[in-house]
Amino acid sequence: MSMLFSWPVSVKGAADTAAEEAAAAFNSPSGTCLDWPNDAPQNMRPVRCAEPHTFEVTQIVEIGQDYSKTAPPPNEQGWQQIVTERCTQVGADYLGGKLDPFGKYTVGALKPTEQQWREGDRKLRCGLQRVTPSGKRLLATTGTAAKQDQSNVNDPGTCFALVNKQEVGDPVDCAKAHSYEVVGSIDLSKDFPGEYPSEELQREKTVDLCPPVAAAYTGNKDLAALQLSLYSDTLKPESWAVGSRKVNCKVGALEVDGTLKPVLGSVRAQPATTSSNAPK
Repeated sequence: MSMLFSWPVSVKGAADTAAEEAAAAFNSPSGTCLDWPNDAPQNMRPVRCAEPHTFEVTQIVEIGQDYSKTAPPPNEQGWQQIVTERCTQVGADYLGGKLDPFGKYTVGALKPTEQQWREGDRKLRCGLQRVTPSGKRLLATTGTAAKQDQSNVNDPGTCFALVNKQEVGDPVDCAKAHSYEVVGSIDLSKDFPGEYPSEELQREKTVDLCPPVAAAYTGNKDLAALQLSLYSDTLKPESWAVGSRKVNCKVGALEVDGTLKPVLGSVRAQPATTSSNAPK
């Protein structure tokens, strides 16, 4: 999924320094990292890629050859198609020719507003970003994307909302009802140094690798006593092919009918119980 954002401030006639800085950020060159609050995109600013940021510019693409000065702007579906056609390969090239379709990054773009379009702006600012499961929010990342592992893992302590008892939603405060809590991640490269291991083989290995991670995160709490279970993600062949090797270890619970059960509070905040399988 690609996400499109239009710039809410006209570049021409910027009246104050903040607006001028934001307008300049909108036209940043390839390799620039940008950040803005989710609820205030007009506060866009360039930041060092080593700092948390929302968007990393991969290339500014000119589409004027396909749209005359009097042509109306594409509709939302048209913009999505343009981004897919013009920004996907750009993003892959920026990452060294490899883009994990199930990984951390997705292709996105900053498009001109209708006013900018009328004024002749036909530039699409292609970039890479991290999108939440709902596709409605962006997550901050740290470090330039070209040097990052693309594995779609999350920081320990990240909790995901539960939607309709079946779907994993966006990150939420662990004090609220949630589906899973990430306790850490594991690297499968040492156990599978060669060809892609089936998801079944991955799960067999994560059964051994995730418990120590969970024990370290929870303080050796007995998950069964807390009516929680330990799960892990798996990697698809397409992810393995581009070098992704890490997966999340996470805790959650199931109802008797097999649907996800809402969990309240972090496992770290639960009463102390020592697992009988804890290392001694």
